[in-house]
Amino acid sequence: MHSLHNQRVLVIGGSSGIGLAIAAATTDAGASVTIASRNQEKLTAVATKLNGAVHIAVLDTDDNGLLERFFERQVTWDHVVVSAAQTKVGSVRSLSLTDAKAAMESKFWGAYRVARVARINDGGSLTLVSGFLSERPSATAVLQGAINAALEALARGLALEMAPVRVNAVSPGMIETPIWDDLPREQRREMFESTAAKLPVRKIGQPDDIAKAVLFLMTTYATGSTVCMDGGGVIA
Repeated sequence: MHSLHNQRVLVIGGSSGIGLAIAAATTDAGASVTIASRNQEKLTAVATKLNGAVHIAVLDTDDNGLLERFFERQVTWDHVVVSAAQTKVGSVRSLSLTDAKAAMESKFWGAYRVARVARINDGGSLTLVSGFLSERPSATAVLQGAINAALEALARGLALEMAPVRVNAVSPGMIETPIWDDLPREQRREMFESTAAKLPVRKIGQPDDIAKAVLFLMTTYATGSTVCMDGGGVIA
């Protein structure tokens, strides 16, 4: 495996959840890490939590002009990770077209816009975060499955277009992150327990599990691959 020592890593969506775990893990591996998100306050709080070990940048993947200006004034990166997305969940017939389009804009087109303008060193990597609904669709989250499948197909195509930059995707199952914090505590606990009981591993994934998969993809030979990190959710 290649070392991340002194490698420049950009984690878009790095201020919470999976992105934060990736930022912490790459920092621990010796990389020079920049975390980016839309929220300056959250970025500052995370930088403080990590004892100033990361740089911060305010970025919005919906804003192509902002992305272009950011990458133009930065030196090239060794690794870029895109985990930023905001999507409302619902069935096709219940989700408004406005919300559906916003979900596609955020998760798919956000990653697409980053891929268009990111300047990555040869032999470096771009990693997208998708989700296991691409392979195991849900009747109440049809659009999310379609977006995740599109992201994984995008990664495979980009692996050819951007070579020798390596492009991969990581596909998480249910992960215990702050995205679920809006649910009442008891409801959240019941959801995690019932999901864990159905999984072969009998537990819910943690952000660190996904971070380990991302580090694997950064430091190995893989390209055009999707690493499924769902505790067996696809086969359960």
